[in-house]
Amino acid sequence: MRRLLPFLRDAWQLSKPYFNSEERWSARLLLLAIIVLNLSLVGIDVLLNFWNGAFYDSLQDKDWTSFISLLFLGKFTDTFLPGFCVLAAIYILIAVYKTYLNQWLQMRWRRWLTDRFIDDWLADRAYYRISLASGLDALGTDNPDQRIADDLHSFTTETLSIGLDLLSTIVSLVSFVGILWALSGPMTVFGLAIPGYLVWVALLYALVGTFLTQLVGKPLAFLRFKQQRVEADFRFALARLRENTEGIALYGGEAAERAGISMRFGEVVALWYVIMRRLKFLNGLIAGYSQMASIFPIVVASPRYFSGAIPLGGLTRIASAFGRVQGAMSWFVDSYAALASWFATIERLATFKRAVQAARVAYEQGPRREASRGTDLELDGLTLRLPNGQTLVEGASLSIKPGEHVLVTGRSGSGKSTLFRAIAGIWPFGEGAVKRPAGSFQFLPQRAYLPLGTLRYAVCYPAKVSELDQSHVAEVLEQVSLGHLVPRLDAEEPWSQLLSGGEQQRLAIARALLVKPDWLFLDEATASLDPDAEQAMYSLLRAGLPHTTIVSIAHRTAVEGFHERRIVLQRPDQTPGHLIAAE
Repeated sequence: MRRLLPFLRDAWQLSKPYFNSEERWSARLLLLAIIVLNLSLVGIDVLLNFWNGAFYDSLQDKDWTSFISLLFLGKFTDTFLPGFCVLAAIYILIAVYKTYLNQWLQMRWRRWLTDRFIDDWLADRAYYRISLASGLDALGTDNPDQRIADDLHSFTTETLSIGLDLLSTIVSLVSFVGILWALSGPMTVFGLAIPGYLVWVALLYALVGTFLTQLVGKPLAFLRFKQQRVEADFRFALARLRENTEGIALYGGEAAERAGISMRFGEVVALWYVIMRRLKFLNGLIAGYSQMASIFPIVVASPRYFSGAIPLGGLTRIASAFGRVQGAMSWFVDSYAALASWFATIERLATFKRAVQAARVAYEQGPRREASRGTDLELDGLTLRLPNGQTLVEGASLSIKPGEHVLVTGRSGSGKSTLFRAIAGIWPFGEGAVKRPAGSFQFLPQRAYLPLGTLRYAVCYPAKVSELDQSHVAEVLEQVSLGHLVPRLDAEEPWSQLLSGGEQQRLAIARALLVKPDWLFLDEATASLDPDAEQAMYSLLRAGLPHTTIVSIAHRTAVEGFHERRIVLQRPDQTPGHLIAAE
């Protein structure tokens, strides 16, 4: 019970927002229509129970007229009983539209949830902070792509399926328990008359089945949760290989990649066998339980039939009603595997949602982001730490004036890139203040990011294509020695794999020349170029962005000539680093 209540609360918190959203009326009307159609099917099942009794009675009595009437249009006695063809036609129509409207609601709900999850994931750079989480802090942060793409799909599908099935089961139980009570009659046990004895037999049968199913299937929820994780890890490993084909080929890393992928797939296989063995016992229990249920009511009711207390039609009605009552009472048994999968899906979405919310709450933590009162960029007592608490930079203070060209150097791993992340406002670990003046900022990392889409979109990223002068795009590509790509500007290809590291860095320089930011930060953004090409790119930046403040991280001495100031980040022997002005 202690686990059930938090689970139900998570399920409610994931479901409620959509039905209270701006789409609430259309969503509620769709849900209401689906519920009405589901309950209509239960009503037809009730009619079919009466139809079965009349139909088999006509067979027993050899009543040809009643037989034909019950097959086609129906039979008029004290009350009208529709024919099978009429009931079947109505049943088919309702079943088709029940499925159609259900799928419509699923997609609308999934679209709305996907939009909200992506918005929350991207807001306040929560996606970046949770990517840095490790250890206990990483709960709910693994494979966000799988949680958004797969788990939201499973959640909407399973929630509607299980919820509607449970509702239909409850209504079916209420509808058929009265029929079974009336048909079963009393039974005398040790001189005590038990009314509606078949209802109590069905209840006892369902309780035994539920207890045994819970006993056998309890570990499945955790195993399904773990299965979704290892499957996602396996897919991620395959995606990583696809995205880094050239690097793997150059290293000759096929054997290592094969071993890594085999290890991850081995985890999938091993867990599959564990689930398979558990399901073997569960399916055996459910299959035996269902098979016994098909004959059990007839055996129990047979004494009354052979005594002449009930006709053949009455016996078939008892069997049908008992099956529906017992099936309703055994809903937990029949739905256990689906419930285990649903539990795992909600657990993954709820933990992911909490991780994103925690990351957004923590957005204001770390170095303060303040607006500068003047025109300078200032670092005031800036201390930066790693996620594990290790201090990278301590008490850094620095002022950069507009139009300056500043070079930041230091040993690899000293924290130069982290310093840029703090200036960008994305590093969440540390304290102090980063005071940024008015104006536009652009940061070019060492590994240029190329989004999916056309080359034109990649050049303009993150701006919209329509926001930039497209006649200028081809000219800038010519300037950065990418003129051979101009005819392919509108081609949609995997550019991150087709372009070399140097070409990708040239494309990033082209972005800066197009956007013309007031402040430009380059984190070894030309390291993949040869020295002559690197100097050409810096000359191009100086000429094309005469009023832009340029701050660079670089190691080559040839770059120094393009900067008036040099700042060294000194961090000896893994101790906290400090910013030192250099000649």
